[in-house]
Amino acid sequence: MTDKDLDIEFQNAVSRVNAHTKPFPADTLLKLYAYYKKATNDYGRPKSKKPIINAFKTNALFQAKDISEDQAKRLYIDLVNSYFLYRE
Repeated sequence: MTDKDLDIEFQNAVSRVNAHTKPFPADTLLKLYAYYKKATNDYGRPKSKKPIINAFKTNALFQAKDISEDQAKRLYIDLVNSYFLYRE
């Protein structure tokens, strides 16, 4: 798989998540958040108005600290595919 193919597959997975109207489980959301941030090199601080949510997001990012951008894209794609496999 080329970098371009991975990027396209990643963007398709992001679009699927953004189009989904039902809430995701909290643990899935936190993984998606961390993988997305790593995949896009977006290391801005969490912006929730609730400190506890910011703490959970920061923890999720910490847990994903040792993965590369491409690994994060692949993990994001795999998580999305496995989530929707049993729900569509």
